[in-house]
Amino acid sequence: MYRPVDLAREHGLTAQAVRNYEDRGVLPPAERTASGYRIYSDLHAIALRAYLAQVPAHGYATGGEILRAVNNNAVDDALRAVDRSHVQLLRDRETLDAVGAAIGLLVTPRDDRPDRPLPVSAVAHRLGVNPATLRKWERAGILRPERDRVSRHRVYRADDLRDAELAHLLRRGGYLLDHIATVLDQVRTAGGVDALAASLAGWRERLVDRGRAMLTAAGRLDEYLRFREVNSTATDGSRVRVPL
Repeated sequence: MYRPVDLAREHGLTAQAVRNYEDRGVLPPAERTASGYRIYSDLHAIALRAYLAQVPAHGYATGGEILRAVNNNAVDDALRAVDRSHVQLLRDRETLDAVGAAIGLLVTPRDDRPDRPLPVSAVAHRLGVNPATLRKWERAGILRPERDRVSRHRVYRADDLRDAELAHLLRRGGYLLDHIATVLDQVRTAGGVDALAASLAGWRERLVDRGRAMLTAAGRLDEYLRFREVNSTATDGSRVRVPL
């Protein structure tokens, strides 16, 4: 049997943090003494290790969702949350690859880029697409051209044209519209193409760290699931002791 402080010490947490985790459902309910003090077991120690391993892999929200599902005996729901997180990591990798593949085009100055705003028809002709395609990309959040103050028609400035060229490149590469919108958001958030190009290495390193964290998280979650299975099927009332 363990006190909250006993579980907290292993992870550099406070006893209150452990109690909070139980209140949020990421730890199973603890037994209580006659005076109301919490009594934790090996089950809680393993559950806490499993939850804390999920956080760097899947984030606080998904990590909590996974452990609450397990504690409610909804293992399928827990694994579905893990699957969604893996899909998101794959999507992030594909986004990074798409940016890396297109970054050469974006950072290389093009002599044929006009020095004045272009109407949507001119941009469409330049890319070999229909104006309706550009408007569709705009509705998808990929393009954000301004409107002329007088005519109120869409006009594409240098950055808008760059975004249209990148969108066209990625679209021909088979990327979906929402994926392309994510890439363009990365370009804008980074403050431009040059800044984004400089951040690619750090971005890839973070994805590698997250992927490895998922491996650790999977092992901890499997440990917790196996412990629950063993103890739920035991008939002699015995418990497996897992040292802290």
